[in-house]
Amino acid sequence: MEKRVLFKSAWLPWVLIAPQMAIILVFFFWPAWQALYQSVLQQDAFGSSSEFVGFANFQRLIDDPSYLESFKTTAIFSVLVSVGGLAISLLLAVLANRVIRAAGIYKTLLIWPYAVAPVVAGVLWLMMFASPYGVIRYALIEMGYEWNHLLNANHAMALIVVAAIWKHLSYNFLFFLAGLQSIPHSLIEAATIDGAGPWKRFWTIVFPLLSPTTFFLLVINIIYAFFETFAIVDAATHGGPGKETAILVYKVYYDGFKALDINGSAAQSVVLMLIVGALTVFQFRFVEKKVHY
Repeated sequence: MEKRVLFKSAWLPWVLIAPQMAIILVFFFWPAWQALYQSVLQQDAFGSSSEFVGFANFQRLIDDPSYLESFKTTAIFSVLVSVGGLAISLLLAVLANRVIRAAGIYKTLLIWPYAVAPVVAGVLWLMMFASPYGVIRYALIEMGYEWNHLLNANHAMALIVVAAIWKHLSYNFLFFLAGLQSIPHSLIEAATIDGAGPWKRFWTIVFPLLSPTTFFLLVINIIYAFFETFAIVDAATHGGPGKETAILVYKVYYDGFKALDINGSAAQSVVLMLIVGALTVFQFRFVEKKVHY
């Protein structure tokens, strides 16, 4: 039976949702409108006047090879962060779900990275990889592998991918662990009695029951990779070497605040918003069909 809350006053529900609506209007719809408005204008060099140029700013983006290259960089980065982060988080959640002794300590240590700011995560991993006394750099040198993220684009990409995965690991871990603990033990025990091994039990019972959680985290991780990793890139590589790690969200910042191309940066933010919106719709339209509720 469906339960509904009935209010005696017609205006009370609007009062209750007013604070949240105000936050959404001020911090989402208003900036989105400003970006859309600025994307069709062109300011002079001093910012004292502007004129309507239509889609000229978007045309400049299409004609810019470095901007088109950033699409490829963003795609590689997003896939690595999303898939890698989900896989590692799921593995840790499965292991944590089996831990009996000191389980609270183990889970607490895995949750801590979520409290770290993105810029701090970028600096931490930069120090471990780039500093002459960094633990990971020292280990790589001992193994005969010379690490240089300032000159090698693959090294720089690996640095920001590792930092981004580590920063968001706790968020994914919490949801996967909650999903695992909600699976009835009777199903696992029945499969064990029928002779199913651990690997078969996971892929035929556990993972299908985790598909709603996995789908939710996939959407969240893609949005995270597109929008919330700017501080990591800025702190760790500054988009370098060259522009090999300049993902779309970093390029929006760089062109707007360093190159002072406000209108071009606004056009990039509109394109980025459309891309993420299209990806979200695609996931809910096609990927969700594989989800078992």
